[in-house]
Amino acid sequence: MTAFETAQLAAQVLDTKKGEQVRILGIRDVSVLGDYFVIATGTSGTHVKALADEVEFRLGEAGVRPHHVEGYRSNSWILLDYGEVVVHVFTRQSREFYDLDRLWQNGEPIPVENTES
Repeated sequence: MTAFETAQLAAQVLDTKKGEQVRILGIRDVSVLGDYFVIATGTSGTHVKALADEVEFRLGEAGVRPHHVEGYRSNSWILLDYGEVVVHVFTRQSREFYDLDRLWQNGEPIPVENTES
């Protein structure tokens, strides 16, 4: 699975599970951290954990495993690092505080592909 496909699948899973403000940012041209950030907001700490769990499960089914996971104890920002793709799932307050959307504004916004046929 390519990095683009991984980012798309993660974003689609987040959208399907009612993640809010789901975005994919292409960061390849502005950072060495990876190719894509996928950013989403959950409505509560429990929702954030459920979103991250579902992304990890669904990508795992596709044969993609995270290299590193951070934040499960706090449930306000969970980071799933898949190497070329980094998934960030926030509570509203944490997303506003860390403001990755502004920090990575030079990244390329990538549309989330529709999963419906």
